[in-house]
Amino acid sequence: MSENKAPHGVKFVYDFTEGNKDLKDLLGGKGANLAEMTNLGLPVPPGFTITTEACKVYLESGEEPTALRDEVSAHLDALEARMGKKLGQADDPLLVSVRSGAKFSMPGMMDTVLNIGLSDKSVQGLAKQAGDERFAWDSYRRLIQMFGKTVLGVEGDLFEEALEAAKAAKKVTVDTDLEAADLKKLVTSFKKIVKKEAGRDFPQDPRKQMDLAIKAVFESWNGDRAKLYRRQERIPHDLGTAVNVCSMVFGNLGPDSGTGVAFTRDPASGHQGVYGDYLQNAQGEDVVAGIRNTVALAELEQIDKKSYDQLMQIMETLENHYKDLCDIEFTIERGRLWMLQTRVGKRTAGAAFRIATQLVDQGLIDETEALQRVTGAQLAQLMFPRFDEKAKVEQVGRGIAASPGAAVGKAVFDSYTAVKWSRSGEKVILVRRETNPDDLDGMIAAEGILTSRGGKTSHAAVVARGMGKTCVCGAEDLEVDTKRRRMTVPGGHVVEEGDVISIDGSTGKVYLGEVPVVPSPVVEYFEGRMHPGADDADELVEAVHRMMAFADRKRRLRVRANADNAEDALRARRFGAQGIGLCRTEHMFLGERREMVEKLILADTAAERESALSALLPLQKKDFVELFEAMDGLPVTIRLLDPPLHEFLPDITELSVRVALAESRQEPHENDLRLLQAVHRLHEQNPMLGLRGVRLGLVIPGLFAMQVRAIAEAAAERKAAKGDPRAEIMIPLVGTVQELEIVREEADKVIAEVQTATGTELKLAIGTMIELPRAALTAGQIAEAAEFFSFGTNDLTQTVWGFSRDDVEASFFTAYLEKGIFGVSPFETIDKDGVGSLVKAAAEAGRRTRPDLKLGVCGEHGGDPESVHFFHEAGLDYVSCSPFRIPVARLEAGRAATQSTGSDHR
Repeated sequence: MSENKAPHGVKFVYDFTEGNKDLKDLLGGKGANLAEMTNLGLPVPPGFTITTEACKVYLESGEEPTALRDEVSAHLDALEARMGKKLGQADDPLLVSVRSGAKFSMPGMMDTVLNIGLSDKSVQGLAKQAGDERFAWDSYRRLIQMFGKTVLGVEGDLFEEALEAAKAAKKVTVDTDLEAADLKKLVTSFKKIVKKEAGRDFPQDPRKQMDLAIKAVFESWNGDRAKLYRRQERIPHDLGTAVNVCSMVFGNLGPDSGTGVAFTRDPASGHQGVYGDYLQNAQGEDVVAGIRNTVALAELEQIDKKSYDQLMQIMETLENHYKDLCDIEFTIERGRLWMLQTRVGKRTAGAAFRIATQLVDQGLIDETEALQRVTGAQLAQLMFPRFDEKAKVEQVGRGIAASPGAAVGKAVFDSYTAVKWSRSGEKVILVRRETNPDDLDGMIAAEGILTSRGGKTSHAAVVARGMGKTCVCGAEDLEVDTKRRRMTVPGGHVVEEGDVISIDGSTGKVYLGEVPVVPSPVVEYFEGRMHPGADDADELVEAVHRMMAFADRKRRLRVRANADNAEDALRARRFGAQGIGLCRTEHMFLGERREMVEKLILADTAAERESALSALLPLQKKDFVELFEAMDGLPVTIRLLDPPLHEFLPDITELSVRVALAESRQEPHENDLRLLQAVHRLHEQNPMLGLRGVRLGLVIPGLFAMQVRAIAEAAAERKAAKGDPRAEIMIPLVGTVQELEIVREEADKVIAEVQTATGTELKLAIGTMIELPRAALTAGQIAEAAEFFSFGTNDLTQTVWGFSRDDVEASFFTAYLEKGIFGVSPFETIDKDGVGSLVKAAAEAGRRTRPDLKLGVCGEHGGDPESVHFFHEAGLDYVSCSPFRIPVARLEAGRAATQSTGSDHR
C-alpha cells in the first residue's frame, strides 16, 4: 500500500466561502460553482468541499489521507456552529448531503447520498422540529434507500419493489400519497433489506454515515458506469472527484416546498426564455430520475411568485456572470429559495451554435471565445439527415423534445439487449419508463432513447444531450412494459420488441415504422442550396454560417479534400476545400479498367507492358483534366499508383478451381494456367506490406512515367485552355531517399519532354507520403529530394502499432477500449505519443533540411476534431479529409488557432 500522507501544507478541505469557479481541478465543477455562487451572495446552503487531491490519494493508497479526518472534523464543527445544531442530534438534527463533483459534469454517473444524520432517534426530532411527521419519515426512508444502494451495494430494485408494494397495499400510485404510518413501515422494511443483503445494520452513528458516504463517492469514480461515461466523453481517468458536504434544505416539506432544475436558455434549441422543470413536495433526485412527471418551470410563477421572481433574477445574474447558458438546481423550503448547483449547461449541437452567436450579439463574448463554445463534433451532428415532413407517417405518441435528431431502429426494452443487438449490426431504439445511470451502455449502443416519464432535465435527457444522441422523454401516452418487453400506444396497438419505430428528437414525435429522411439544411447550406439571409433560410443555418466565417478568418491550417474524381472534387470545393490533398489514382483503375492494370502487372514482355501502358495513358490524362478543371486555381496532390497488389489480381482460390475444373474436363485452359502461375508468383501473405507504392513503380518499368506524363499533359492542356492547374505529384510508400531520387529523376525527365512537346512551362511539385516509420525517422534525408511531405497517418498508424486495421478493429479493439488501453481507436484520433511523435519529428527534420517544405496530412485523421488541433500544434500547413468532413476540419482549425486554456465546454 502506497504512502497516504500529503505533502506539507496541502489542504484537503475548503469551505464554500473559500473557493471560486476557477478551481475546478481542485474542487470539481460542483464545488467550484457552489463557492462562486456563495461569493456572489446567492442563497447557497453552507457546506464544504473535499478536494480531488484527497480522492487521488485514497484511490492510489486505499486509505484516506492522514490529515483528512481532522480537516473534515474542523469544517464540520464550523458548519455546526454556523447552523446552531449538530449533525444527527436527537432534538433538532443537522442533516447533510454528500455529493460527488468531478471537474467535468458526469450526470448520474457517480454517487450522492441525501439526508445523512437521520437515525431512529433523530427522525423523531426532525418530525417535531418540522411539525411534519410524514416529511421526517419520508426523508429517513430516502436515506436508507440511497445509502443502502450507494454505500452498501444493495440492489436498488429491492427498495423499489418494497416501495411499490407499500403503494399497492395503500392502493395509491404515487409515493406522496403514502402517510407517515406507511413510511414508518417502509423504513422497517428497508432496514431489513439492508441487514439481509449487506450483512450489517443500517448505521445509526451520523458521523459514520458521513464518513462511509465520502468513501463511497471516492470509490464511485472508478465505478463501471463512470469509467464507461468517461471513455465515451473522453474525460481523463486520473482527475478524481471532489466531494461536497452540504447542509440539507428540504423540498419535501409540503406543497409550499419543492425542487427543480432551470436553464437560462433552452438547452435543446438555444432560444431564450423560461426553461426547466419543477416538482412540488419533492427532493432533487426525484426531478432528474424522472420518476414523477414535473410541471414546466413557468408554472412556478402561479405556485410561488416570490420564489419565481427571485429565481429569474438569479438566473440573469448567473448567465451574465458566466457569460453562457447555465444549468441550475434549486430547492424551495417552505417558501425560501436555495441554490444547490449551477454549471455551464450541456446543450444540443444546434443550441450550441445559436447560443454562441447570440452571446456575441449581446456583447458578452467575442468571436474568439464563441469558437470555443462550439465543436466539430457538434457540427457533424447538424449535418445528419432529418425526417421528411412530407412523408406519410403514423404518429403514435408525442413527448418532450429532449435531444434533436432523427432516429430509426428496432424497439428494445433493456440495455443488455440494446448492446447485444447493436453489436450484431442492428439499429435499435432504447425504450424505458425512465433511464438511470445503469442504462448508460445501452444508451451508447442505441440510435435514440425514448422514455414515458421525465422531462428535459431527466437523466435520459441530460445524458443524451451530452452524447449528441436523439432523445424523446416523458411520452406519457405510451405505456411501457419492460417485463413483457412491449409498449402499448394510444388506440391499443402494441409495439413488441424488435418492431421498428422512429423518434424525432426535434419535435418529440414518435412514429410506427421507418420514416424516410431528407438532407439537413446545414448540408444544403454547404452545398449552396440554402443561403444565409434569404427569407426561407433556417435560423440555424445563419448561426452555422457566422461561426464558419469566424473560423475561416482565424485559422492558419488550410483544409483540402481527399477526392479521386471531378464530382467529389466539386462537392469538396462547395464545402470549402482549398484544394485536393489526396487523389488516389488506384481508385481510377477499378471497374472496367481493372483488367487493363491486371494485364500490366502480369505482362511478360516489354511489348505487352507498353501496350497496357499506352491504353491507360489517355484514360489517366482525361481523369486529370477533369480534376484540374474542377479544382482550377487550387493545388491537386496526386498520389501515384499504390494498390495492394491482390486488389488487381484474380482471386487465387477461384482461379485454381477454374483451372482444376478445366483440366478434369480436358478443356482448353492455357491462358488461365499461365495466369495462375503468375498469380502464384506474385501472391503475398501480407499485401499491405508487400509490392506496392514506390516498390511497384520501380519493379514495373514505365508505370510511374506513364502517370507523370498523363499529369503533365493534362496540366499543359488546361493551361492552353487558360486554366490554372496546380498539380503536385506524390510518391507513395517511400522508406529511403534513394527510392525517391530514382523516381524523381524519371519524373523530371518526363515533365521536360512534355514541356518541349507542348511548348508549355510546367511547375509540378514532387513530394512524398510519409507513411512508414523509417521515412519519418529519415525525413531529413528524404527532404533533400522532396518539395512536400504528406503524412499518411492511416498506414503510419498501422506500421507504428504493428497491426492491420482491417483485422484488429473486429478482433480485439472492443476489448482494448473496454479495458481502457485505448481511450479511443488510434485510427479515429491520432496517437499523439506514438504516431504523433513521429509526425512532429519528421516535420522538424524535414524543415531543417528544406525550410520551405510544405507539410500536410491526408489520412482520415485530417477530419477528426482532436487530431486537427494536434496538426495545428505540430506546424503542418494543411489537413486533407473526405468532402463531408471538410466543414468540421475548417471549424476545428479555427478553434485550434484560438484555443485558450481557460475555455472548456464539455
